[in-house]
Amino acid sequence: MKKVAPPRARDLGLPLEGTPGKWNAITDVSGVEVGYCTLNSGDGPLKVGSGPVYTGVTAILPRGRQELPRPVWAGLYDLNGNGELTGSHWIEDAGYFISPICITNTHSVGMAHHATVGWMLEQHKDYFEQYHSWAMPVIAETYDGLLNDICGRHIKEEHVLAALDSATTGPVAEGNVGGGAGMQSYEFKGGTGTSSRVVEVQGTQYTVAALVQSNFGLRPEFSVCGVPVGQHITENAIITESSGHEQGSIVVIIATDAPLLPAQLKRLAKRGALGIGRTGTYGGHFSGDIMMAFSTANDIIMPPLGAEQPTSFNLECLNDAHCDTLYLATVQAVEESVLNAMIAAESVATIKPAGRVLEAIDHDALCRVMASYSRLRE
Repeated sequence: MKKVAPPRARDLGLPLEGTPGKWNAITDVSGVEVGYCTLNSGDGPLKVGSGPVYTGVTAILPRGRQELPRPVWAGLYDLNGNGELTGSHWIEDAGYFISPICITNTHSVGMAHHATVGWMLEQHKDYFEQYHSWAMPVIAETYDGLLNDICGRHIKEEHVLAALDSATTGPVAEGNVGGGAGMQSYEFKGGTGTSSRVVEVQGTQYTVAALVQSNFGLRPEFSVCGVPVGQHITENAIITESSGHEQGSIVVIIATDAPLLPAQLKRLAKRGALGIGRTGTYGGHFSGDIMMAFSTANDIIMPPLGAEQPTSFNLECLNDAHCDTLYLATVQAVEESVLNAMIAAESVATIKPAGRVLEAIDHDALCRVMASYSRLRE
């Protein structure tokens, strides 16, 4: 029997702004593909090295599969840097990367990096074997130790390769999938979420989209479309009851087909912080809030070291005066991605602390709160 997809934020009648693309997902940006590998060994007491295991890998191929690796123009922003995103130094300096993006748990960055290098070498043998080329994958992480035996380092090379090999276009699964499997958001079950916006700039249509691995926030902060939901649904706020300090992180990946230069993409990435801010967070010290924006426009061939090099490249870029439309779309897409991650999620037993349950947000309770503020669509 085919599994029914969980509802999304718009299905509940939340008054979200903007016009989404066909799938309301990062794959609405042409060429972008997403794949997952999810590990779930079931419930039980924590025994480091033996589980329980509730984690995974999310893979994003910005240009899908190509014969040659080609630059993906990018910009970065960290609202709070308590996290990791590899390849960031080169993106800051050169404004591009040529690899997939993988997102996993904090203690699996090394394995994800190792496996992704191997995948790239296999995909582009001539590029790496004939020339002096090197692979610098983009790997990001958030902490899932609330639900997963993170110190057991259960992500192996085959899991990363499975996520990369499964990447495809079309609808994108959300909630407890891939790297988002073991994550929390505002002390509800969090995970993977995505959304997109279609906009028009001077008669030309562009798409801006986001995918988040959402794992941040404390319950009292949680806001939905301006409604202080976290102040009304207060039960089972596990982190607030214990430490009172935010833990986790959020990785925000923003994609667009608009022709933007790296400096413009850095500014677009900053709007990711405004998107998560709409859901209530102030960006706590123990959370890494890391944003990356990339553009699939200006698809050029950049030969490897040792090959004949062109004298120059011709790149198109949007006039900054018209970027406000993209900024607004980014904020909207990131906000909705977080909500989609939470609404699609399913409850999971915790291991630290043991014996509790990280509950998914109750859709009916959420709708009752929204309705009490007259903030549900008919």
